[in-house]
Amino acid sequence: MPQRLPPLATLRPFEAAARLESFSRAAEELHLTHGAVSHQVRALEEHLGTPLFHRHGKRVSLTTAGRAFAERIRGALGEIAQAADQMRGARRTNRLTVSVLPSFASRWLMPRLIRFMDAQPQIEINVMATNALANFAVDDVDIAIRFGKGPWPPLMSEKILEDECFPVASPKMNRGRLPKTAKELLGVRLIREDRDYWVEWFEAAGMPIEGKLGGPAFNDASHSIQAAIRGEGVALTRRSLVGEDIERGALVQLFPLTIKTGEFYSLVWPKELDDDPKVKAFRDWVKSELKNHKSGR
Repeated sequence: MPQRLPPLATLRPFEAAARLESFSRAAEELHLTHGAVSHQVRALEEHLGTPLFHRHGKRVSLTTAGRAFAERIRGALGEIAQAADQMRGARRTNRLTVSVLPSFASRWLMPRLIRFMDAQPQIEINVMATNALANFAVDDVDIAIRFGKGPWPPLMSEKILEDECFPVASPKMNRGRLPKTAKELLGVRLIREDRDYWVEWFEAAGMPIEGKLGGPAFNDASHSIQAAIRGEGVALTRRSLVGEDIERGALVQLFPLTIKTGEFYSLVWPKELDDDPKVKAFRDWVKSELKNHKSGR
């Protein structure tokens, strides 16, 4: 009779939350939202039929059962990581696996990747587009492009792009009658994301917001940008993701005001791959592409 396993997607969020005794820190480590971690832990508790955490407002602590379960899960995940290490020696030496956010993959990396493949035909590149933070030991990833505040010890990392956020909309939205002030902007549909900086933007515009903003929310910026292109509302997004859409007229920047969020793009890789020719070639290529883009070439 097959074993009844718990939902496997719940185990990494639980292990991180148990190890850090914080849903927020686990969310940051795994590149998920606090709500996603809380949801996965709750699903695991429902599957097991017992609470794994004591909840004290925003603070959490492990129950006795949760602590015992965490030790077993940590050991099991460690064994999986060791098995992956053993298999890693047999992987194809010409393959380069890159982990990247779906939004950055679709709107920046993929349109340019053909140039890397043409320049490095001996490298077989494998792109993993995911919102989850790559586990280099388990996921067989060589290098990642991460967006956040960093750093990510013990991994090596290099900051490559500090982005800025601003509102964008289709020039055809509302038959071309676009908001001209922050006050008017509050009267249209605002498109939100998991990483939502509307409150910070309105505060910088001199219009602090009280309470929650309405509007549709997406877990990836590429979806909010496409919604804006279709004229469904105004998105607050990053220049690296919409620069070409603005150039071709699919979107317009509504206001000159931009904000820095303190988050940035970084290349991240394991220390043992620091001298790997494939990893080095990809790092150099990404930095070259960013340099050429900034210079307008």
